[in-house]
Parts: sequence; structure tokens; C-alpha cells
Amino acid sequence: MKPPKPLQKGATVGILSTARKISIAEIEAAVTLLHSWDLKVVLGTTIELEMNQFAGDDMTRMLNFQQFMDDDAIDAIWCARGGYGTIRIIDQLDFSRFVQQPKWIIGYSDVTVLHSKGPQLEVETLHATMPINIPKNSKATLESLRKVLFGEHLQYTIPAKANNKIGSATGELIGGNLSMLYSMLGSDLSLNTDGKILFLEDLDEYLYHVDRMLMNLKRNGYFENLAGMIVGGMTDMHDNTIPFGKNANEIILDVTSEYNFPICFDFPAGHLDDNRALIFGRNVALEVASEVTLVF
Repeated sequence: MKPPKPLQKGATVGILSTARKISIAEIEAAVTLLHSWDLKVVLGTTIELEMNQFAGDDMTRMLNFQQFMDDDAIDAIWCARGGYGTIRIIDQLDFSRFVQQPKWIIGYSDVTVLHSKGPQLEVETLHATMPINIPKNSKATLESLRKVLFGEHLQYTIPAKANNKIGSATGELIGGNLSMLYSMLGSDLSLNTDGKILFLEDLDEYLYHVDRMLMNLKRNGYFENLAGMIVGGMTDMHDNTIPFGKNANEIILDVTSEYNFPICFDFPAGHLDDNRALIFGRNVALEVASEVTLVF
């Protein structure tokens, strides 16, 4: 997998929206942050646009992303927010120039669509916080983003959780939002997980739906030859009047019980204020023991 070039001071980050609408006021903190790192900012045409819930129509959002990919003056592309909409433009994008000169594509949640394109292109992408989240993000979140952008070494050590599955693994880190991965099953964006380390996170789902999505991943072979799993925030989950009987982490343990790969739960990434950067496509070393280490 090809890593994008690290940014240098004076480089330019383009901020746009591939999905839900967003205002300039909602990204001011992100612009201030980038300026504090001596980076320049270009705002996409999709900022402040509105078509129902979207940041402009599909064609406008596609053209803005295409423009940023093809513009040599844009050194990284930062998706302003998630929501829904990236899947509606992915098939119209031409990545031919991007592959020759890759740049960081940054975001999470709905941006999982773009992360899932990364393995096809053999280019690393950056699962990380987005401009709309910056005012609430932890210092560790922002520092992890800065380190990746400027090409510094990235390593995490976090406390172990009682329901972790002990073990170690090395492999390419892939994944993203569970709901998005589920929605892309059977398409060309469905991931090849053989020998990989799979990261999963999600937000605002019913527990039975989490079980259904994981069962579908299982039936599609996602766990057969998996090297390891990292579970981030399973945030704001819901239950029915008649309880499902397991929380999200317990559902994951149940669905994967026949496999021997290590699992780390409650990793600080996903729909959380503490949302650490993860380099998708990078070979990493995962150690799940009395503490958890993840080395890029």
C-alpha cells in the first residue's frame, strides 16, 4: 500500500463535504487548528451548500471531490462531516490521477466508503476526526491527526478491558463504520479481510441490528482468515422493550466465538470525543495483553 507524502509547513488542506450539509461556522475551529500547524486551508464549493440534507446535489459533491483530488495545490483532503451521501458519488469519481500522486483522504463514519476504495487503489487513507468534531475532541485526538499528517511515528498504548481476547497479530489495518461496511457487502467495495486487522465502530444502532450486521459479515467470510480485530466506540446503542440480552461488545464476542484472533474492545476511535487517528492500509502490530499496544 502506498502512503501519501507527509505534509510540510505551508502545505494546503482542502475541506469539503461528500455527504451532509455543513456551515462555515461549524468548521471554524478546524481552520484555526490547521493554521496553528502552519498549514493553509482551501474550502470546497460544498461548504455552505444545501440540498435537503446534503451539501449540494450529487454532481456538485462529486465534482468538488474530483477537483481536490486532481489539484496539485491541494495536499490533503479533509471531509468536513459524515452523515450520508458518499456512496452516491463514489462510482462517478476518477481516481487515475490520485493514484499517481496520492494525498491523505481524512474522515470516518460515512467516509468509510472512501476508506473501502483505498485497498483497490493500493493507497493508504486516514480514519480520523473531522472538522465538525474539533471543538469537542481530546488533545490526544488532535495530536494523533497532526502526527500522521506530518509523517511522525504513531503508536498507542491503552488499558486492557475485561472482555478483550488475548493475543497478538500483525497485518494491514482496514475497516471503519460497521453499518457502512454492511451496506457495501456484495459490491466491489466489500473488503478482503484475509490476514488483515479489522477495525469496527458504530453509532445509534439497535442491538439486534448490530447482531444482524455482524452475522452478515460472518456469512460473507469476513472473520474466516482475520488476523485480529479492534473495536472502537459502539456509541449510543439502543434496545427494544424486550431486551436483546447482550450489549454490543458481547454480541461481537458471541458472533466471533469460533475464531482465535485477538480482539481489543473500547479502542479510542469512532464516534467519540477521543477519536484517535488510524492509518488504513498500513501494516500494524497489535498486542492484546495486560495492556493493548498498536504500532504503525
